[in-house]
Amino acid sequence: MNGIASIVVGVDLGGTRLRAAAVTADPSVVVAGNATDLTASAAPSTLRDFTDSIETLLGAAEALGPVARLGITVPGLVHGTTCRWVPNLPYLDGVDLAALTSTTVVAGHDAHLALLAEATEGVATDRANALLLAIGTGIGSAVLAGGRIQRGDSGAACSFGWACADIGDPGNDRHGWLERQAAGRTLDALGATMRPSVDGAGLIAAAVVGDEAAREALTSVAVALGTSLAGAIALLDPGLVIISGGVADAVEVLSAPLRDAMARHLPPHLRETEITRGALGPKAGLVGALIAARRGPDRWTAIR
Repeated sequence: MNGIASIVVGVDLGGTRLRAAAVTADPSVVVAGNATDLTASAAPSTLRDFTDSIETLLGAAEALGPVARLGITVPGLVHGTTCRWVPNLPYLDGVDLAALTSTTVVAGHDAHLALLAEATEGVATDRANALLLAIGTGIGSAVLAGGRIQRGDSGAACSFGWACADIGDPGNDRHGWLERQAAGRTLDALGATMRPSVDGAGLIAAAVVGDEAAREALTSVAVALGTSLAGAIALLDPGLVIISGGVADAVEVLSAPLRDAMARHLPPHLRETEITRGALGPKAGLVGALIAARRGPDRWTAIR
């Protein structure tokens, strides 16, 4: 290994997919565009499968250079390297990821690491304050405040999918109010109102190319997002809201009804908060895992 630069490995673990890549540990090298893909596959269905996948990935990465650290995104609550609650991968609940391998592990909520990527190499590189919403099957979120990504007391800060704009809603212990209005199953159901074969992704694609029925169907989603965003903007004054995940493609379509709903619940000086899609698209989580691995445990949250 003498003379060979060390590398870091990133794993973007989603509820249904696992992607991994490696990049040099040299912090002067931009990650996006320079990482080497290692794999893209279905998410492991058991803890044993997950552990075996990690060891296989690390073995493959050793061909590129000695592995310094491993960064992992978790689609749920993680405190340090211990998974507390991972709704779509419950076999990880209570598991300390650092105990699964001898390689040093850096772990974080997938939205937190996506924001790390956008703040380091994406649309928020010049910002000390920003809010990211990752809207797909559920809604993940992350806040950059004063140049630091906020994790909260237990790692659960910024669970924006649980924001509620309906005081009469009975609640649900698996899915937050906003998730039930503007993500996953709701988008699929709205797509099916057009044609039974249309899911949420198809609905968004139709809206982007100008289908008026699809745009009308997404109005309720935009209103729910805008109403809830007003509270977050009033609390944080982030200056920039980044939309990522599957809904990001429809930012322009959603913009007018979202802003109208948002403006109704904000004072004039906060109504012009910038709303944009992320620059790194679906790679944001993986890029963030690689950047976090470079920086190391307890150091990746400080951006500025």
